[in-house]
Amino acid sequence: MITGRINKFKIILASNSPRRQQLLREAGINFEVAVLDYDESFPPGLTGSETAMYVAKQKASFFRNKVKAGEIVITADTIVWCNNKVLGKPSDARAAIDILNEISGNSHEVITAVVILSGDREASFYESTKVTFESMTDEEISYYVENFKPFDKAGAYGIQEWIGIIGCSRLEGSYFNVVGLPVHRLYTELGKFVESL
Repeated sequence: MITGRINKFKIILASNSPRRQQLLREAGINFEVAVLDYDESFPPGLTGSETAMYVAKQKASFFRNKVKAGEIVITADTIVWCNNKVLGKPSDARAAIDILNEISGNSHEVITAVVILSGDREASFYESTKVTFESMTDEEISYYVENFKPFDKAGAYGIQEWIGIIGCSRLEGSYFNVVGLPVHRLYTELGKFVESL
């Protein structure tokens, strides 16, 4: 079984996200968390997938040349790409409402890029999911922001929360990618990675 081969290594998840940690844990993978303060800025002019990959690789750069034998580091970045721009994490309630108004009655892409790093190898991939929201009222958007405070979430929402349940009408691709980690793909890619070591 792939999990057994993976768990022979010390897996380090470089992410503060409780959602990523939960998904990896539920996949049966043993890991430790490395908490670092990352700069998630990126150069202008990148596409959605390029943006996510740029930030994930920047996070990985903290660990290059520091990974010990028997260790594997995983970094990830999730972005929301709507109307040819990144909808980031809102700084306050007003920003969250503005972002959700842009998502309302519209489709967007959720893109997660992942980097897997060992002492002498590196692999990366990204997963994209198309998400469509029905039009939401100002009252619904305000209720969500006030009660769920989605300030740590790209695109100002959590698909698993109230607004996803009442607003999301169509999802094409991985649901777990929208939660924050394409864990099915990561499981497969980690299996290939450990086989190559």
